[in-house]
Amino acid sequence: MVHMVVQIPGSPDACPDWAMIELQGDLQSRQDNSLHSKFIGDLHFTKKGVPVLIIGHHILYGKIVTLEKPFVVMSKNINTKANDSMETDQEMDMQKPKGIDYLVKAIVKKKLVFKTRPKPIIANVPKKI
Repeated sequence: MVHMVVQIPGSPDACPDWAMIELQGDLQSRQDNSLHSKFIGDLHFTKKGVPVLIIGHHILYGKIVTLEKPFVVMSKNINTKANDSMETDQEMDMQKPKGIDYLVKAIVKKKLVFKTRPKPIIANVPKKI
C-alpha cells in the first residue's frame, strides 16, 4: 500500500486542507530509483467529483473517503536563546534549545482511495489492411 499527500485548493486565509492518496500495490520506477519528490502522474477530478489518476499510460479511478481521525501536518521550530553580543559558531552550537514550537502546516481530512487495477490508455488507431 502506497500513501502520498496532496494539497487541496481552498481559502488562502485558512489552514490548507490536504488529502492522502492510497494506492493498492507498489509503484516502481524503471531505473529502480527512489520516487521521493519525483513527478508520478496527473490527478484530475470528473464533473461528478470522482478522482482520476493518470500514471504513464495507465488510468485509475478512485473515490474520496473522509478519515475517521484527521491527521495534522506540523513543522518543528527550535528556539535558542538570543543574545545581542556576537557569538562564535562553537558557542552557538553549545546553546541548549530554549523552547520548541510546532507550527500546523495543514490538516489531512480526506483520503483518495484507488483500489482497482490500472487500465491501459489506448489510442484509437485505425486498422489498414
